[in-house]
Amino acid sequence: MSGFDDEEEEYQGTVTVQLLQEASNDSDAESFEVRAHFAGHFSPLTGDYRWKGRLSPEPGLTRAYEQGARTVVVRTPDGHEGVGRLDTPNLWGGHPVNGSGTPPFAVPRIDLDDG
Repeated sequence: MSGFDDEEEEYQGTVTVQLLQEASNDSDAESFEVRAHFAGHFSPLTGDYRWKGRLSPEPGLTRAYEQGARTVVVRTPDGHEGVGRLDTPNLWGGHPVNGSGTPPFAVPRIDLDDG
């Protein structure tokens, strides 16, 4: 049991978390490799894909959070990436993260038939 909703797609594994400066798109921004567990689902109310999860403890990431970093790009080894927002470290020192739009993991593609 994952703790996430049964109808959500999931990813568990290693990710690269790259810090984004709010006003720039710096490719040299600091990044960290951590373990992660994500899940997501399509939201019919907003019409977008919502994803959330948790990152394993990483002192450098927590230090960056304490200095004001909030927006991150999360990448899986197979090339999927999504932009998310860090939240306050949890009881175990890891960070919750959430986003909307393209998730940092593969999701099934659905082709709508015109008729």
